[in-house]
Amino acid sequence: MIPEADPSWYRLGIALGIGLLIGIERERRKGSGPVRAEAGMRTFSVVALLGAVTMLLGSELLLSVAIGGVALLAAIGYRRGIKEDPGMTTEITLILTLLLGALAMQEPPLAAALGAGVAILLAARSRMHHFAKAVLTEREFNDALMLAAATLVVLPLIPDRHIGPFDAINLHTTWTIVVLMLGIGAAGHIALRAIGPRFGLAIAGFAAGFVSSAATIGSMGTKARSHPELLRSAASGAVLSTIATIVQMAIVLAATSMDTLQAMALPLACAGATSMAYGTLSMFLNAAAPGNTQNDTGRAFSFSTALLFALTITVVVFASAAIVEWLGAPGLLPAAAITGFADTHSTAISVASLVTAGKITVAESTLPILLGLTTNTITKVVIAAINGGQRYAMQVIPGLLLTIAAAWLGWMLPQ
Repeated sequence: MIPEADPSWYRLGIALGIGLLIGIERERRKGSGPVRAEAGMRTFSVVALLGAVTMLLGSELLLSVAIGGVALLAAIGYRRGIKEDPGMTTEITLILTLLLGALAMQEPPLAAALGAGVAILLAARSRMHHFAKAVLTEREFNDALMLAAATLVVLPLIPDRHIGPFDAINLHTTWTIVVLMLGIGAAGHIALRAIGPRFGLAIAGFAAGFVSSAATIGSMGTKARSHPELLRSAASGAVLSTIATIVQMAIVLAATSMDTLQAMALPLACAGATSMAYGTLSMFLNAAAPGNTQNDTGRAFSFSTALLFALTITVVVFASAAIVEWLGAPGLLPAAAITGFADTHSTAISVASLVTAGKITVAESTLPILLGLTTNTITKVVIAAINGGQRYAMQVIPGLLLTIAAAWLGWMLPQ
């Protein structure tokens, strides 16, 4: 809150604080003796106050003159110290500090946040240099550029509308799945580098499952195929990702029909507990077993695998839309089963919506949802076998089958 008595003093204090914070960081790096840098704590504090005072006087022309003057002095300082330090960080930061001081007179919280961010960025210099030169590999950097291009350049350019027969194909959704697969692969790679192969992939798989369990299973399969020593970790991450499917199912049912959620509570609880037990056991068995403990430095993801996965899901969605169009309302069970191949959550939402509309009863809703969950499990089984190979599939598929069996057992038990 800005003090009501005299907000100008408050804003001037923010400006001074920004200058001191950035100046202290620069003072620690300016060195000593005749080769020390030109600007330190006092210079940055005065420059921040200069920007604040120019805005307090309400003169944009005066601010422009101040910016020009500081830029000129920064250029002279850079010219004098270029032999000792060819970098321009201090000079650019000096001009930025002036602008932040001016901004503090209009938007104090924003200016303070930006000032703290600049100070943190400057203080992280050594760590950032070490990361860029010694930690990040050339292939990882290229993969990061590919992911950035796919997400920030290509995705916004693709129109988000349904096309084709049955209006079932959405190219924006298809490319979103590609980006999703690339992102999951990158997340697993980062966890692998940061935590190590024994726990990194398992934790990454669990987290990535909240975005897409099927995509996570595919991505982990690709990792297991290219790096066989990581097979057990990848398998445990794949199974743990199915916990997210159960949690998300509960969330979408709660948002659509609480009565349906109550009817599905026991099946979902049984499935979630089984998945967690199997995945956790696999993770800790992997931790106890001797094996490769070196962090992977290979590719973060496979673009061709991500594209193939997205095209496969698109074909399944198209087939599901066609069946729903042909069968209509009497085909609720087969339609739920077919759409479950692509996305079990959309099946659950559709069925729960029918309950809310009074077209079917709560008792009639559980079987279609379980069918959708079952066919979605079949999709995951196929993806595990195709992407990860036989050894990966033999570790993942039992966990998937036990999970869906637990869901059916919970449905058959009296409630």
